[in-house]
Order: sequence, then structure tokens, then C-alpha cells
Amino acid sequence: KNLKRVKVTASFKGKELSFHGAIQKRSGNYYMMFGKRYQKELGVFPNDYFQLQFFEDTSKYGVDMPEELEAVLLSDHEANEIFESFTAGKKRGIIYGILGYKNSQTRIDKSLLICENLKRGVRKNPELLKSF
Repeated sequence: KNLKRVKVTASFKGKELSFHGAIQKRSGNYYMMFGKRYQKELGVFPNDYFQLQFFEDTSKYGVDMPEELEAVLLSDHEANEIFESFTAGKKRGIIYGILGYKNSQTRIDKSLLICENLKRGVRKNPELLKSF
């Protein structure tokens, strides 16, 4: 189907892991990164064989949107318009920035900070999470 973004399920020795991924074409071959974090979580090593299943990614952003960021964007029309004007990759970068926090309250606080910085004109992802 010429898809670039996919939902992936990886299986190894009874363990299963699901994540969003990107398929890239280089020199006539197709590649997908399977980072060390996923390798460790699944328990695979470089010479292990494991199973990958690919599914069409039907999510809006190519990654699951955290509830906290979604709620903050829905409550702030101006910040939401700025966010939606970005490229798909930039949106994913911001989403991954929020997903890096495990605590829900921290996600809310960082989402509010991102919205304020967007309205101030900050556009670089690392700076979006900084207080000014």
C-alpha cells in the first residue's frame, strides 16, 4: 500500500510488544528501526529471530496522542491551531516529548508549558519544554 507509518506488533518467546514505526526505503530495500529500548523490553539479542507484524496506522498523528496533551490542546484554541499547522513529523516530536513523562500531572504541566510557548512564538522542540 506504499505506507510509511505503521503499527507494529513484535513477538518473541511468548512476549508481545506494540508500537508505532516508520518504514523507510533505501537502495530498493525497506527498513524499520527497532531500537534498543524495544529490544530490551522484548528480550531479544542481535542473533535472535523474532516475529514482526505490520498493520496500517490509522491514528491521526502516527503515534498515540496522550490524553493530557489532547485535553490541553482542546482547551486552548490558539495553541491547537499552531500545533495543527506543523508538519506531521514535528507534531510527533512534540507528542513524543510529552510521552517521555510517566507521571500524568507532569504531562499536564508540560502540555500547558508547550501551549504557552507556542503562543509566545517558540517553535524548536527542545525549547518548547523550557520555562522562560
